[in-house]
Amino acid sequence: MVVPSIQDCSGPSTMMVNPENRERAAAAIALAEGASTPRFVSQLTKNAFALILAGGRGSRLKQLTDWRAKPGLAFGGKFKIIDFALSNCVNSGVRRIGIATQYKSHSLIQHIQRGWSFLDGRFDEFVQLLPAQQRVEEAWYRGTADAIFQNLDILREHAPEHVVVLAGDHIYKMDYGKLLAWHVSRQADLTVACVEVPRLEARGFGVMHVDENDRVTEFLEKPDDPPSIPGDPEHALASMGVYVFNAAFLYEQVVRDADEPKSTHDFGNDILPHLVPRYRVFAHRFADSCVRAPGELPYWRDVGTIDAFWEANLELTRVTPALNLYDSRWPIWTNQEQLPPAKFVFDEDDRRGMAVDSLISGGCIISGSLVRGSLLYSSVHAHSYSSVEHSVLLSGVDVGRHAKLRRVIVDEGARIPEGMVIGYDAAEDRRRFYVSEGGVTLVTAEMLGQPQRRGR
Repeated sequence: MVVPSIQDCSGPSTMMVNPENRERAAAAIALAEGASTPRFVSQLTKNAFALILAGGRGSRLKQLTDWRAKPGLAFGGKFKIIDFALSNCVNSGVRRIGIATQYKSHSLIQHIQRGWSFLDGRFDEFVQLLPAQQRVEEAWYRGTADAIFQNLDILREHAPEHVVVLAGDHIYKMDYGKLLAWHVSRQADLTVACVEVPRLEARGFGVMHVDENDRVTEFLEKPDDPPSIPGDPEHALASMGVYVFNAAFLYEQVVRDADEPKSTHDFGNDILPHLVPRYRVFAHRFADSCVRAPGELPYWRDVGTIDAFWEANLELTRVTPALNLYDSRWPIWTNQEQLPPAKFVFDEDDRRGMAVDSLISGGCIISGSLVRGSLLYSSVHAHSYSSVEHSVLLSGVDVGRHAKLRRVIVDEGARIPEGMVIGYDAAEDRRRFYVSEGGVTLVTAEMLGQPQRRGR
């Protein structure tokens, strides 16, 4: 990783950069470049505080988030979406973590309590839940910036040098230590991590225009005509919802924003457009800090729609998936349920329990059923003569005899009746279920007239 000289970064800054921090950044970079497995764990990561914003519903996921927040939605057979941001923190050495929750957070809080209690507070390492509790005034979190403002007393109590603000609803592997070192080397007030996306697809993101030094010159929230990357007219820089602030600067800005009567108290709509023309705001390329093997492309997914959720899960069934969940150097941590191994029974010509090009989680029973190109979460039971193709079945789903599923997402605990056919006739499916623009059918227990397992 090449670190630009400080002379490359012109412009005013709100505060003097601590020379000791610059030395820490240089030491972290030197250590990582000399290691067989590069890591940027340093005083920078130990003195940072990560605040994960996990209060959103994710309404584009339709009924999948009727009873759970998007960060608490299952992904990859055994994980929750929030596990990726949390694992990035722990693996990066950022082990003082707060999680701001709000919308239907019971299952998310339960998951954090069961799966993330291994950090030891005696070493100033913790995952701390920060539910909306009207600490400052009688109001719930009104936006991403307000979620930080309402927890300023907690942040100040821990006295971090930097605050890493993270969206809790994206799938990616990233070394926040590299991001912190890059931030300090640029003498930045704020660093925004970004991914390169096709320019026209950037309309759904916060988009940055940068100069030749990656200093942000303009920030536009979901623009109709996104600005392109200098020298690359086909791509734009989209915000990942990952920010590094100098702590004192962050406190100053959220207090200022809280006093603005016309503000929506949101990073994309209010904070960034205010900061870009006035302070040192830089864009950090995800390719410079993502965790990947040589030859692998950077992987980042916003699984914010039914089609995106279905596709990202089924990508994992490929021979060489874009996201490597088998990398022991950068594990994804989660709550480990105590379940028996997956079981496949019956071996007759018309009744064979088998799975091809699929991921089958613990506790599943494939009883004389064919599973092809699919992902099954924990404790799914597929009964004899049924078939499941190119589908995602969440925990506890029961597929009755002779049922046929294709290009389907089935929510937790739903029981597919014997002989039911889903995914073969879109017009018929729309009479009972939700069918996405991409032709993926979402099935929940409530759609089948069954009691809903609310937000497990």
